[in-house]
Amino acid sequence: MKYMWFSNFSIKNKFKLILQITFSLILIFVTVFSFYQISTVTVSSNPIIWSENTTEDNSNDESKKKDYIKWFEFNVSYDVLDKTSKLDINSYTKNEDVKLNWIELISYLACKYGNNFSKFKQKDLDTLVEKLRNGESMSDITKNMKNYNYYYEGYDSVLHEFIGDYQIETSDKQFVEKYGIKAFHPIAKNYSYSHYDDFGASRSYGYKRLHFGNDLMGSIGSPVIAVESGIVEAVGWNQYGGWRVGIRSFDKKRYYYYAHLRKNHPYAEGLKEGQIVKAGDVIGYLGMTGYSTKENVNNINVPHLHFGIQLIFDEVQKEGPNQIWVDLYHLVDFLNKNRSEVYKSNTETKDYSRKYDIIDPSIPE
Repeated sequence: MKYMWFSNFSIKNKFKLILQITFSLILIFVTVFSFYQISTVTVSSNPIIWSENTTEDNSNDESKKKDYIKWFEFNVSYDVLDKTSKLDINSYTKNEDVKLNWIELISYLACKYGNNFSKFKQKDLDTLVEKLRNGESMSDITKNMKNYNYYYEGYDSVLHEFIGDYQIETSDKQFVEKYGIKAFHPIAKNYSYSHYDDFGASRSYGYKRLHFGNDLMGSIGSPVIAVESGIVEAVGWNQYGGWRVGIRSFDKKRYYYYAHLRKNHPYAEGLKEGQIVKAGDVIGYLGMTGYSTKENVNNINVPHLHFGIQLIFDEVQKEGPNQIWVDLYHLVDFLNKNRSEVYKSNTETKDYSRKYDIIDPSIPE
């Protein structure tokens, strides 16, 4: 009785009704699927830029378009970092007619290889350098490379303050002007460490997640060094990172994260939030704290420094769900060229300080 209304239809009308219902279901499915596709971003090595339309106020009908990079993969190899940095530094120190910019060279190669540096060929770099030395500009060379600006902004966001002018103190307490690598390795000179490319490895404490950094295994108490000059943005306990320090670059694009610092004495003497630190300063000491909601607990199995760099193209990314962290394995090896020498500056607290000071032009006056 419940479905007698349907049985009263003729075969022709029944067929029409079934077609209408089927068409309606297909339309609903397509609409839902399209909405899902628009709302989802697939992480890949291709340039992804998000646009947000905002208005100044309710009376302003003009929309202000805000574009920023949503995803970037730092894939450059040690070999390319080494070769391009030497070209850059030599062109300045030898006062060559054409000054080379290593970030431009890296960005060109990234564009050429689709950011896959396993395809790197020395002849491609040689040809590019020859063109530049013969008077061609990078803008002319890359004018038909549609993703060059994306790669340049991405690689510049990581490497912006790694090479440049600075002054370094000498053994006779004088300062000499230099051009070269002015970022430092995160472990002090004469302290051993080991590491491997563990970026993206699985972690299970708290919840299943990926490892967004590079672990440098070493001895408890090894001085931890500020890689770049910046402002201390976070000091204190985090259940995942234990005692940790977060330092923001002056251009706001890099957030340096140093975690699992030593129990009882994690930080360099006087370190506090809001403080300016210089590249090469001692900021803390390697340990094995973390993986606990209770402070000052060693729950890490192997003493190590977790070192991470977060890229921030827009402030919403800082604490948002779509954070961009960098694979630092090759960069850590590159920074091994420049390590900060330290000495015990306070015998009572057993604190260490850098041996040779630096004058960094990037520090605001």
